[in-house]
Amino acid sequence: MIEIDSTAFADWQTRVDAVWQNRTLSDRDRIDAIDVLAGELGTAHPVALFERAGARDSAGDELAAEPLYRAALAAGLDPRRRTRAVIQLASTLRNLGRTEESLALLADEYAATENGTLHDEAAAFYALALASSGEERRALSVALTVLAPHLTLYTRSVRGYAAELVQGR
Repeated sequence: MIEIDSTAFADWQTRVDAVWQNRTLSDRDRIDAIDVLAGELGTAHPVALFERAGARDSAGDELAAEPLYRAALAAGLDPRRRTRAVIQLASTLRNLGRTEESLALLADEYAATENGTLHDEAAAFYALALASSGEERRALSVALTVLAPHLTLYTRSVRGYAAELVQGR
C-alpha cells in the first residue's frame, strides 16, 4: 500500500469524484478510470477497494463488486465509507437474490447509525430489503419513521402511524 498524505489524498478523492460525476463515461470507461486511480493507492488499500467495488456495482456487475466490498470492509474503512460500503454491499446482495443476508447487514447498520450520519440512507436500503423479503408493512414503517422528522407538519402523527404498521393495527 502506498502511503499518501492528507493533501494528496484529498486531490486523489477529487479526481475520483470527477470520474463519478462525468456522465459521458461508459460503465467500462468508469471502471477503467477508477481502477487506474485505485492503483495509485495500491490494490489492497481499503478506499481503493471500495471505489473499485462501487464502479463495478454501478455498472451492474454485482458479482465482481461483492468481494471487493468485503475486502474493503475487512481492510478497514473510515466510519462514513464503512457505512456506505455496508449499504452498497447489502444492496448488491439484495440484487443477487440474497435478501436475508442483505437484511441482516442493513438491520445492524440501521441500528448502528441511529442519530448519526447516513442513518436515513441505511433506512432507505433497509426498507427496500424488507420489501424484497415480503415485509412491506415493516418496510413502510421504517421509511415513515425516518421521513417523519423531515416533515414540517404531522411529525408525531406519522411516527404514530409508522409504529401502528408493525403493531398490526
